[in-house]
Amino acid sequence: MTKVRVYVAYKASILDPQAQAIKAATHKMGYQEVTELNVGKFFDFEFDAEAEIARAKAIEIADELLANPNMETYKVEILNEQSEGAN
Repeated sequence: MTKVRVYVAYKASILDPQAQAIKAATHKMGYQEVTELNVGKFFDFEFDAEAEIARAKAIEIADELLANPNMETYKVEILNEQSEGAN
Protein backbone atom coordinates (compact mmCIF):
# COMPACT_ATOMS: atom_id res chain seq x y z
CA MET A 1 0.00 0.00 0.00
CA THR A 2 1.18 3.46 -0.82
CA LYS A 3 -0.38 6.66 0.49
CA VAL A 4 -0.22 9.64 -1.82
CA ARG A 5 -1.28 13.25 -1.27
CA VAL A 6 -2.12 15.58 -4.14
CA TYR A 7 -2.02 19.31 -3.34
CA VAL A 8 -4.01 21.61 -5.64
CA ALA A 9 -3.83 25.42 -5.56
CA TYR A 10 -4.39 28.39 -7.83
CA LYS A 11 -1.52 29.43 -10.08
CA ALA A 12 0.32 32.55 -8.94
CA SER A 13 -1.25 34.58 -11.76
CA ILE A 14 -4.84 33.78 -10.65
CA LEU A 15 -6.64 36.00 -8.14
CA ASP A 16 -7.72 33.97 -5.10
CA PRO A 17 -10.54 35.84 -3.32
CA GLN A 18 -10.57 33.43 -0.37
CA ALA A 19 -6.86 33.98 0.25
CA GLN A 20 -7.32 37.74 -0.03
CA ALA A 21 -10.17 37.68 2.51
CA ILE A 22 -8.13 35.61 4.97
CA LYS A 23 -5.12 37.89 4.51
CA ALA A 24 -7.28 40.95 5.20
CA ALA A 25 -8.69 39.26 8.32
CA THR A 26 -5.21 38.48 9.63
CA HIS A 27 -4.29 42.16 9.22
CA LYS A 28 -7.42 43.20 11.15
CA MET A 29 -6.32 40.80 13.89
CA GLY A 30 -3.00 42.62 14.11
CA TYR A 31 -0.83 40.23 12.09
CA GLN A 32 0.62 42.80 9.72
CA GLU A 33 3.58 40.51 9.03
CA VAL A 34 1.41 38.33 6.76
CA THR A 35 2.39 39.44 3.28
CA GLU A 36 1.29 36.50 1.13
CA LEU A 37 -1.24 33.74 1.61
CA ASN A 38 -2.18 30.81 -0.59
CA VAL A 39 -5.26 28.67 -0.13
CA GLY A 40 -5.44 25.19 -1.56
CA LYS A 41 -6.86 21.75 -1.05
CA PHE A 42 -5.41 18.29 -0.81
CA PHE A 43 -6.56 14.80 -1.66
CA ASP A 44 -5.26 11.67 0.05
CA PHE A 45 -5.23 8.40 -1.87
CA GLU A 46 -4.22 4.87 -0.95
CA PHE A 47 -3.03 2.72 -3.81
CA ASP A 48 -2.43 -1.00 -3.82
CA ALA A 49 0.78 -0.38 -5.75
CA GLU A 50 4.42 0.53 -5.32
CA ALA A 51 5.36 4.18 -4.88
CA GLU A 52 6.32 5.01 -8.48
CA ILE A 53 3.18 3.41 -9.91
CA ALA A 54 1.04 5.13 -7.27
CA ARG A 55 2.68 8.49 -8.09
CA ALA A 56 2.03 8.01 -11.81
CA LYS A 57 -1.62 7.12 -11.19
CA ALA A 58 -2.08 10.12 -8.89
CA ILE A 59 -0.63 12.40 -11.58
CA GLU A 60 -3.08 10.96 -14.12
CA ILE A 61 -5.99 11.54 -11.73
CA ALA A 62 -4.85 15.10 -11.00
CA ASP A 63 -4.46 15.87 -14.71
CA GLU A 64 -7.84 14.46 -15.65
CA LEU A 65 -9.99 15.30 -12.63
CA LEU A 66 -8.57 17.28 -9.72
CA ALA A 67 -6.85 20.34 -11.21
CA ASN A 68 -8.04 22.80 -13.83
CA PRO A 69 -4.87 23.32 -15.90
CA ASN A 70 -5.93 26.84 -16.87
CA MET A 71 -6.16 28.05 -13.27
CA GLU A 72 -4.55 25.54 -10.95
CA THR A 73 -1.32 23.71 -10.34
CA TYR A 74 -0.71 20.57 -8.32
CA LYS A 75 1.99 18.68 -6.50
CA VAL A 76 2.09 14.94 -5.75
CA GLU A 77 3.75 13.65 -2.59
CA ILE A 78 4.29 10.08 -1.40
CA LEU A 79 3.27 9.94 2.26
CA ASN A 80 4.41 6.39 2.96
CA GLU A 81 4.98 3.05 1.35
CA GLN A 82 4.24 -0.20 3.16
CA SER A 83 5.21 -3.68 2.06
CA GLU A 84 2.50 -6.29 1.87
CA GLY A 85 2.22 -8.16 5.14
CA ALA A 86 3.82 -5.34 7.16
CA ASN A 87 1.93 -3.99 10.15
